[in-house]
Amino acid sequence: MMRRLLQPFWVLLAVIFLIEAWLWDHLEPIVARVVALIPLRAFKQWLAERVDTLSPAMTLIVFIVPVIPLFPLKLVGLWLLTHEYWLSAIVTIVFAKFLGVGVAAFIFDVTRPKLLEMQWFETLYEFIIGLRAKAAALVNPIKARMMEALRGDGGGWSSRMLRLIQRFRKSVHEAR
Repeated sequence: MMRRLLQPFWVLLAVIFLIEAWLWDHLEPIVARVVALIPLRAFKQWLAERVDTLSPAMTLIVFIVPVIPLFPLKLVGLWLLTHEYWLSAIVTIVFAKFLGVGVAAFIFDVTRPKLLEMQWFETLYEFIIGLRAKAAALVNPIKARMMEALRGDGGGWSSRMLRLIQRFRKSVHEAR
């Protein structure tokens, strides 16, 4: 009974987690392209060389510190929200989110080998990777049903309704 009550909550958490994972996966290549455009490739090489000389614990600090300056930017976004500057707030918060995930993905790419030398970090990393797989397994059937409904190729009422709407739109466009 309790599990059934918590199912929407777990699905919501899984969706949020998968959105974060999607952002991570898709922003890291964008950051890599930006690094390739501006002379940050040399910086990445320099950073990788410095990280190689650090202990795993010091490498953890290198991983965490670059994200800290983004916290005030998020506070600015919240301030804008409280003062009803909706568009500015949304742009600021989204920018901070994308920048934070992009920078974290870039730094993690450089520091991953050293961080994984720490047993607790490796365990946490494997747990998060497993959690990501579980979240995908939870959300994928729902996503498949939604895609089926949007395509209109199923047999349910939503598919029939979507086909009806598509026929109506087609008839309106043909009448012009």
